[in-house]
Amino acid sequence: MSTTSPGKGGVEIPTKVNYVSQGKGQPVIMIHGLAASLHDWDFLIPELDKAGYASYALDLLGHGGSPKPDSRSYQMDWLTDHFLGWIESLGLEQPTVLIGHSLGGYFALEYARRFPSRTRGLILVDPFYSCRQLPVLVRWLYRYPRLISFIIRSTPTWLLRIAINFTSISIGHGPSGMHGLPKSVRKQALLDYSRTAYGVYNLPNTNFDLTPCVASISAPSLIVWGEHDQTLSPSSFSTLAKLMPNAKAEHIPATHIPHQTHADWFNGLVLDFLKTI
Repeated sequence: MSTTSPGKGGVEIPTKVNYVSQGKGQPVIMIHGLAASLHDWDFLIPELDKAGYASYALDLLGHGGSPKPDSRSYQMDWLTDHFLGWIESLGLEQPTVLIGHSLGGYFALEYARRFPSRTRGLILVDPFYSCRQLPVLVRWLYRYPRLISFIIRSTPTWLLRIAINFTSISIGHGPSGMHGLPKSVRKQALLDYSRTAYGVYNLPNTNFDLTPCVASISAPSLIVWGEHDQTLSPSSFSTLAKLMPNAKAEHIPATHIPHQTHADWFNGLVLDFLKTI
């Protein structure tokens, strides 16, 4: 049975969370991006388990199997409170490593900013921390979240499947053939889009720009990105690495999701980094 807490605009924000946990050892928390789910980490979690870490991955509010408040205008503080409440409920006794992709990077940074003593390290994958990272056209579109919601709501499943397959092919050949994304990832992406609450596309309009704050985050950090990211500016990731006092950078000729298109490479980076902190 879920409980609720009052959110901005009188919307009741559920505290129930859909998440998975696996393994024992030092805790590692994984946070997915916009319109994704905890399945972003399906390739990484087994490797963490084998290496002796405890993995925790959640569906953010409005995503996957987590609750979806009935609102056209989700607020960033709703997801932040939902996320922080979930971590608190885990009762972790050790500082944690947070791994965040895209929007998930925002929450990882925000956690480290608020709770430095509880943060053992950060791994940020093509992280979102400022709307200035977005292309001008995308920034303009996000000013009209109802338009984005209408487009997605009106797009038939077969057309969305074609778009995902086209993107996968455009990424380049992978181990399984012409597709850059494994079939399981393409199938999951389609499901994740269909399960995402339309109101989440309002989130970029309500975020707090973390740029002035990141220099105060001293946790050991690894910033990983795809050099051909067309969702967020690749140059913004190297800027972030320079601003953070204890960060190292790794990048690869890839797009916005290197943890899925180059899973073996990414998993190796993660495990090597964890050994150093």
